[in-house]
Amino acid sequence: MPSTTKDLASPTEMKLTSAMNGEIDTDTDNGKVKMKKHMGLLEGVAIILGIIFGSGIFISPKGIIEETNSVGLSLVVWVLCGLLSMIGALCYAELGTSIPKSGGDYAYINEAFGALPSFLYLWAANIIFVPTTNAIMGLTFAKYVIQPFFPQCTMPDFGVRLVAACIICFLSFLNGFNVKATVRLQNVFMFCKIGALVLIIIIGVVWMSFGNVDHFQNSFADSTTNPGKIAKAFYSGIFTYSGWNYLNFMTEELKNPFVNLPRAIFISLPLVTGIYVLANMAYLSALTPDELLSSDAIAVTFGNAILGKFAAILPIMVAISAFGGLSVHIMTSSRMLYVGARNGHFPVMLGHLNIKNLTPLPSLIFLINQLLYVRNSS
Repeated sequence: MPSTTKDLASPTEMKLTSAMNGEIDTDTDNGKVKMKKHMGLLEGVAIILGIIFGSGIFISPKGIIEETNSVGLSLVVWVLCGLLSMIGALCYAELGTSIPKSGGDYAYINEAFGALPSFLYLWAANIIFVPTTNAIMGLTFAKYVIQPFFPQCTMPDFGVRLVAACIICFLSFLNGFNVKATVRLQNVFMFCKIGALVLIIIIGVVWMSFGNVDHFQNSFADSTTNPGKIAKAFYSGIFTYSGWNYLNFMTEELKNPFVNLPRAIFISLPLVTGIYVLANMAYLSALTPDELLSSDAIAVTFGNAILGKFAAILPIMVAISAFGGLSVHIMTSSRMLYVGARNGHFPVMLGHLNIKNLTPLPSLIFLINQLLYVRNSS
């Protein structure tokens, strides 16, 4: 990864050099420089699915059934949460086409409410929320990678943290070295995640075709009528669907965003909703609600109940999913920091680009502070 100052240039300094090479677009009205548009519709869909399909659906999608107390109502909540997420995503599609700037939430807050609220949001996000999220995702990946080596004993904390730190550094390096390689890698992980979930769904369908549908008998019996518990169920569901706004963090790098941004959302959210509902039906076909609630890694428990010796494939799926989600989060969050620095809300150095690779290298290096959260985690 280039590290010398001659490899870094501010947007203004890069305007003449890069525009002559046709690598980036220039806005003749205000003289700003935009990074190269290297993402099409497929890449946009991969960004959205990559962050929504994290490790959560494989590990512990039990918050909804814990609050609803019934299989039938829990599946209804999953569907309604998908519809609510679609509404939110459509609002962001409108924002992304009306304000075609990278930075996502930060850019829209800055445009609507001014400098101070966006400044406060940017600092809170990049000092607390972004690094802690990356650290959690890195640790989740590390635990599932190391787990097969310690089947009968406790995993060493130092080993988990070391693997998490290495994978965060690797993905940060890859994002800084070659955006195209990162995007292509994300496409691969998108298909892997979908394939893993489709595999779970197929196993569940086959299992139910053998007559194992007892858990769906009287599926609405004992459903809660407590408004508070229903609200908490919706909160858990909406949280599981979170991530549909991450493509808006990279709007300036999306080809024809006025077309591809809405299309990516129209494709992604219905697909996510259908897969989530069917995956939960597959889980519930093999496990009782009590077994689901007692499991901390539902996909692994599901595999042990049905696949036997082939159940070892499911922890690998969880690790792949966490890896892909971490890659997306590092890529998109660095863009928010870059845009904020470009607007003068962070040190101006973080608003520079690597002149060879057209990547926000200083922003990626700054976000390595997430390793402190990995080191200090318990």
